[in-house]
Amino acid sequence: MADSACELPEKNASSDEIRNLLTRARTIAVVGLSPDPERDSHRVAAYLRERGYRVIPVNPTVAEVLGEKAYPDLASVPVPIDIVDVFRKPLAIPGVVDEAIAVKAKAVWMQLGLAHNAAAEKARAAGLEVVMNKCIMAQHRGLIGSTPRD
Repeated sequence: MADSACELPEKNASSDEIRNLLTRARTIAVVGLSPDPERDSHRVAAYLRERGYRVIPVNPTVAEVLGEKAYPDLASVPVPIDIVDVFRKPLAIPGVVDEAIAVKAKAVWMQLGLAHNAAAEKARAAGLEVVMNKCIMAQHRGLIGSTPRD
């Protein structure tokens, strides 16, 4: 696989598995969350916050995003993580998956345009759920609905 190209997922979560994951999850660490409101990561994180999820920025180059303290890596996040949402290049995905496994996250979500089959298998073998090449915002809208939680 080229470092900048997206693999096609060999195995992916079903719509029911995604719906269940999004329904159970409360805390989402967004790796690569940008403070720029024009970036996809920022728009997706803002959407998730509006829907009642706790969004934790993971970006070593910023102090805070969307009013939340940013952390340099997953190991620095002081609370349990339900979903690690990845907005990084494919080359970075294996390292993010290793961190997600180490912090005992429940799932790894590779955003639209991102898939890494070997890292996904490693995550599944460690007991994590995996979603690849899907936008968490689009999946939430389609499977749960876009109405904000109270």
